[in-house]
Amino acid sequence: MAQMNTPLLPSATPSRVGPASAHGHAAPPERRPHDLRGRWIALLFIACLALVAVPVVTHPLPPLSDYVNHLARMHVIAELPHNPDIARFYYLKWSILPNLMMDMVVPVIDRLTDIYTAGEIYTLLCFALIAGGTLTLNRALFGMWSALPLVAFPLLYNGIFLIGVMNYYFGIGLALFALAFWVLLRDRPWPWRYLVSTLFVVVLFFCHLFAAGVYGVGLLAYELDRLRQGRGPLGPRLLGFAAAGLPFLPIVPMLLASPTWGLSTENIWEPQGKVDGIEMVVNVYFDYVAITLSAVVVGAAMWAARHRLLHVHSLMLPLLLVAGAVYLAMPRVVFASYMADQRLPVAIAFFVLAALRADLRHRLARRGFAVVLVLLLAVRVGEVQVVWNRLSQWTVAFSQSVSLIKPGSRVLVAYADINGGNDPRDLGLVHAACLAMIEKSSLVTTAFAVKGKQILRVHEPYRSHVDTEDGTPPQIEQLLVTEEEGTADGPRYWDVWPQNFDYVYLLFTERGAPNPDSDRLKPVFEGERFQLYQVIPPTAPPS
Repeated sequence: MAQMNTPLLPSATPSRVGPASAHGHAAPPERRPHDLRGRWIALLFIACLALVAVPVVTHPLPPLSDYVNHLARMHVIAELPHNPDIARFYYLKWSILPNLMMDMVVPVIDRLTDIYTAGEIYTLLCFALIAGGTLTLNRALFGMWSALPLVAFPLLYNGIFLIGVMNYYFGIGLALFALAFWVLLRDRPWPWRYLVSTLFVVVLFFCHLFAAGVYGVGLLAYELDRLRQGRGPLGPRLLGFAAAGLPFLPIVPMLLASPTWGLSTENIWEPQGKVDGIEMVVNVYFDYVAITLSAVVVGAAMWAARHRLLHVHSLMLPLLLVAGAVYLAMPRVVFASYMADQRLPVAIAFFVLAALRADLRHRLARRGFAVVLVLLLAVRVGEVQVVWNRLSQWTVAFSQSVSLIKPGSRVLVAYADINGGNDPRDLGLVHAACLAMIEKSSLVTTAFAVKGKQILRVHEPYRSHVDTEDGTPPQIEQLLVTEEEGTADGPRYWDVWPQNFDYVYLLFTERGAPNPDSDRLKPVFEGERFQLYQVIPPTAPPS
């Protein structure tokens, strides 16, 4: 069955992109090149990857929300066998979890370098996978290499990336490659197609359950497109359509055997925030930068359409319909994972780019595309670099505060402002206290140790003193009322905290804020938006 590469404008001639063959692959291009030559696309890819890497390379600890928490777990995995302080607090419980890719990759890299560099390498690997996957899927759909998917590079920094969901981000790149291989093998002998797709599904499961879902959305859209355009008896076509779901069957036994299944009832649907999820595709720190970049892309697309240079694969319509329906129906919390629905638009944006091709046979079009791409990426990288340079002030200050903590200490994290962390510029502080796990082998209450989500576990008697539900840290007012007795409506991990902790990090404070509890807290360090206190333990009663 043929797969058509349809031009954006009906009057565009099919020869612009090459007619589709009977096997669903585009015919070889004309002698006159329709796009940049392969070596120039490869060089431009390398140049863009080098440019997009600048903020990551120059900031070993990027101000991403969950990133340092994940990095601390990587450090525990690597250090556990020969670090007695770490071993006193933590242990690992390996199991079938849809959230393991970083746990398997980063500790291996850490054997060759330090943990911060290992994190940087992993982040850049995510970038390369997503950009390379977009490029490869475009090649599979159109039958020729195209430079247009390189527009994926300015989108690598987005609102979801700022959250630091690194396993899911790795999975987006693999999902793009998975669909690319399905397209390339669709009209080849079926065993290879199903074998390769099943392997991708299994690996995607261990990246993140949502990443496997992203591949499912892309595959469903592609098969709907084939079904819509197919010829011949409807029965065999429907059978082939239904059989495309077979590679996803291993997810069922793996999920049932996973402790993650215990979280299957923790789902919450929220109508608010759907628009925010779409905005996260282009908006990072400054609204005016997102608006400018969007306007440039739309303007360039309109110019290309006017000159009949922009072509859209027939996959685009079913992709947008399927992804839109899934996005509207998807809960905000799935398997106790927050922002489940808002993660989808960012991934789909790369699939959309893969379904577009520009005719760059004219020298003006080629030069114009290269200039616009580099400018877009330079603006995005400049935005991130400027903000990260500014936020690095708290990174340096936080590292200085951690250096004052005694090794093997127990650290409690609390909030001075319940709304802290909502501003993108505050995200880097949310889990910054986990630096004490890396630098001082400390117990930190906010470390990710949730059954069904991570492999990290806490030994008794410390387990009841840490957050095992991935909740919000207590406010300082809650600490004050539980200083000598437990919480009235049930036990909390911060109850009678002066007996159980050595230090308290108070986040989202104002500089010069007074000591909230001078009887139990001794000031140690004050930085921008945080304070570190040493706990004054209660005096033991006379015997």
